[in-house]
Amino acid sequence: MLVALLACTLAVSAQGRRGLRINEVMVQNESSVIDDFGNHTAWVELFNSTYAPLEISSVYITNDSTNKKMYPVPLGDVNTEIPSRQHVLFWADGKPSRGTFHMNITLTPGQDNWIGVYDADGLTLIDEVLIPASLLPDQSYARVAEDAEGWEIRTGEGDLYITPSSNNLIKDTNRKVEMFAEKDEHGFGLSVMAMCIVFCALLLLSICFYIISRIGAKMSKTRKTKATSDLLTETVKADGIPDTDADSGEVIAAIGMALYQHLNAHDLESDILTIRKTKRSYSPWSSKIYNMRQMPK
Repeated sequence: MLVALLACTLAVSAQGRRGLRINEVMVQNESSVIDDFGNHTAWVELFNSTYAPLEISSVYITNDSTNKKMYPVPLGDVNTEIPSRQHVLFWADGKPSRGTFHMNITLTPGQDNWIGVYDADGLTLIDEVLIPASLLPDQSYARVAEDAEGWEIRTGEGDLYITPSSNNLIKDTNRKVEMFAEKDEHGFGLSVMAMCIVFCALLLLSICFYIISRIGAKMSKTRKTKATSDLLTETVKADGIPDTDADSGEVIAAIGMALYQHLNAHDLESDILTIRKTKRSYSPWSSKIYNMRQMPK
């Protein structure tokens, strides 16, 4: 079971790593971005093309096709998890002792440089790129866009931005916003839409609260009916007729007095039986003071 779970985890991880892409490379860095030690060094940008975080520890980056495991991305670094649709830079300075993102790889200006990324098995090629020798200092070789297959040389002039740790295609406008502004210049449509959304949400909440209250009332009524039924069942007489007066203290007192008068068999009685309601939570007939017989005058 454990082996199967581990195999499934590895399979899912491998499937996600297929979304890892080499996105941009600079071979000769003279005045571009600097590393965390303040040096201008060559760099390789990787891009997570998936819509989920991607853990890249234990993948291999190499510039030698005969040595596929040249630089293994170390385990245990939280920064090796690339967020969805984000980038990470690796420095090709040949100094891996400086940290996780400093590789034991160097790129040679003036000649073709091949870079490949292999999966943790060291056999599965995830992505590769061949950087042309014509690349000049401070120029990069990048994809036209993150999800594009085409590559181009970026000079940093005009629209050919050099974009380390950023999108290759920089959008300065939002087409949807512009279209909405064209069709609804004064914002009336947006206001009506917002009000409709709010009212619909309130109506939905009202319906939910009404349904919940009805369900609660029905459950309460069901519980009361069941409790009454159980009480009647417990007080059923031997002949099967419910004793509805079983809890009446006045009735019990009257029956007791009648039995008392009957057993004493007096011919003439002057006693008057009076039953009054009391505000006490208990029956007065169960109190000792009321059970004491008054002495005749």
